[in-house]
Amino acid sequence: MDVMKDQCSSFSSLGAYGRAVRDIPQRLQTRMWAVWTPNEELDRIKERSGGEMQRKLGWCDVMALGVGGMVGAGILVTTGSAARLYAGPSVIVAYVVAGFSALLSAFCYTEFAVDMPIAGGAFSYLQITFGEFAAFLTGANLMMEYVISNAAVARSFTCYLAAAFGVVSADEWRFKANGVSEGSSVQLDFLALAILIILTIFLCYSTKDSSIFNMVVTLVHLAFIVFIIIAGFAKGNISNLSQPGLPADPGGFFPYGAKGVFNGAAIVYFSYIGYDAVTTLAEEVKDPERNLPVGVLGSVIIVTILYCLMAAAICMLVPYDMVRALSLSVSLCLSLARARERTHMPLLWV
Repeated sequence: MDVMKDQCSSFSSLGAYGRAVRDIPQRLQTRMWAVWTPNEELDRIKERSGGEMQRKLGWCDVMALGVGGMVGAGILVTTGSAARLYAGPSVIVAYVVAGFSALLSAFCYTEFAVDMPIAGGAFSYLQITFGEFAAFLTGANLMMEYVISNAAVARSFTCYLAAAFGVVSADEWRFKANGVSEGSSVQLDFLALAILIILTIFLCYSTKDSSIFNMVVTLVHLAFIVFIIIAGFAKGNISNLSQPGLPADPGGFFPYGAKGVFNGAAIVYFSYIGYDAVTTLAEEVKDPERNLPVGVLGSVIIVTILYCLMAAAICMLVPYDMVRALSLSVSLCLSLARARERTHMPLLWV
């Protein structure tokens, strides 16, 4: 069966689409385990996609996009819970373990991306290894992952912007949805929607220009992280890396042992999500055999170093068992203000 012909004809008309829906059981039976060859994925998908993509991205662009994709809300929401509940000060080692795991996964992604420099990403890689059905499930999961994660980040932007303008609750900038059940908390966030639309239009305009924008925003974000690192090493107390705030809690750098380190690594691995998306730029990268591995692997290494330093700074600012947080903005300001006095003030996470 000519898969490409079937896919094109299914959407040629309303009647053809109806026949395709009717033939789903038969197609599922014959194509569930159908595996594409690398040549089909490289040539026929490009032929169907239309015009050739322009290769304008270098290794520095790939690295900046990788760092920008990983450095985000993850570091701000996982460090506190991982340190307080699982690893203690050894959350620093947990970031190393998670970073090493991400690096191994990045090796796999770059290997596929170099052999097949196309924009399909994990969908294409699975289509030539496990077949169409596995690729379909993975593609659907990736779509859901990006939709949900991007919606959550966009919604949090409303909270940060509202706080910047002195608004007590970001709900004041949202609208309650009509027609939902009584007592439901469903709200419409038009500011988050506007941010997504603007960024989508900017991304569709030019990948090269959007990579420059991403680089600028990433540098600002890195400046914030560097500030936390400097403040933590300058104002923090190194004894907090071994002494808990409450005598009843276990002490030492590994208060929960090796199990705590690996449990913490499982939590903080969320902070590394994003490096895999960079491989979908393979068709837009100059000399992908060189620039893709350097960009992807370099970004994972840079982010791992930054995360470890930031985790060390946070653990020196306050004892691990006094952390009550899942975010950093207000708590870091409070802990910095008290650092000179060396008081064990709990972090108030927002």
